[in-house]
Amino acid sequence: MTIRTILVDDEKLATQGLALRLAAHEDVEIVDTCMNGREAIRAIKTHKPDLVFLDIQMPGFDGFSVVQGLMEVEPPLFVFVTAYSDHALKAFETDAVDYLMKPVEESRLADTLDRVRQRLTEKRGVEEVDRLKEVIAEIAPDSVENLADGGEQVSANRFEKLINIKDRGQIFRVDVDTIERIDAAGDYMCIYTGDNTLILRETMKDLEKRLDPRRFQRVHRSTIVNLDLVKEVKPHTNGECFLVLQSNAQVKVSRSYRDVVARFVH
Repeated sequence: MTIRTILVDDEKLATQGLALRLAAHEDVEIVDTCMNGREAIRAIKTHKPDLVFLDIQMPGFDGFSVVQGLMEVEPPLFVFVTAYSDHALKAFETDAVDYLMKPVEESRLADTLDRVRQRLTEKRGVEEVDRLKEVIAEIAPDSVENLADGGEQVSANRFEKLINIKDRGQIFRVDVDTIERIDAAGDYMCIYTGDNTLILRETMKDLEKRLDPRRFQRVHRSTIVNLDLVKEVKPHTNGECFLVLQSNAQVKVSRSYRDVVARFVH
């Protein structure tokens, strides 16, 4: 998989330095470099890259203006690169893959590219399934429904491993493996990691799409549990039960979700 990439920075030395570090990653192909936001918008619309490394403070259109200027097209993945940390919150609000500080450290860049590969693999897998569905719909319409389950298997291992959560004026990079349970409160999610509780502004439906369903299962209309962190199941009345988690927190499993949990917890 080749990651077609555009670098955007008004400082030529910064672009050259980043290009030098990216050269160590054989799957990254730099298709263009830009010195300002207007050039970047034109180049992105022309080349349709997979990834854009985008400086924030530039003359004229800044990095955020570039993102806004691409609202009518399918946007690439963005990684913001800047010398100033005070833009981090706004950067993550644009759903950027990452936010790197200059000078870019090789280890941080490698971590960022791993996240990019993960997102692209998931995106391309979904697109391939959608194309296959379209073809099958033309020649065998009755088979389209059967393909849906296969599509889920294609992307089974392509889910988020880190989730960025903006809470209390900070950005927390949460390892998905540490998430014990998630409770919904309207458009907000309470993320419990055993020793911490964070608030994420996102719907449960959207968050479920980012989590591996083989591990994260809804056990109640407003609760998702990491089944790997369940240490005990306690039967309850009326066909309900409680899951005891590693932190000793107990979560009730409603009757409508009992069979789902039974497939994973023995």
